Amino acid sequence: MAKITYVQTDGSKQTIDAENDSTVMETAVKNQVAGIDADCGGACACATCHVYVADEWIKITGAPSEMEEDMLDFAYDIRDSSRLSCQLKVSDELDGLVVHIPEQQG
Repeated sequence: MAKITYVQTDGSKQTIDAENDSTVMETAVKNQVAGIDADCGGACACATCHVYVADEWIKITGAPSEMEEDMLDFAYDIRDSSRLSCQLKVSDELDGLVVHIPEQQG
């Protein structure tokens, strides 16, 4: 189990215990984290679960796949740290992960 911290644009934080093998998006939806819409339910077919991975976690989470990069084209305010939270699989290695939620979803 890993603790994931979701940071809103106003700086408020919500830290949640996430089950291994779930995704950062599933954990957000299950715990009603504001700003994670997840319209496609985690199929990597929209960009409504877009997050910014905190700088210190970028190497650990890795780069987006080609399919994820294609979907990120539809997201709002893309940055180098942009990821779709449906593509971030929870593991012990992600314990302490911090993601920032954009001002709006794509």
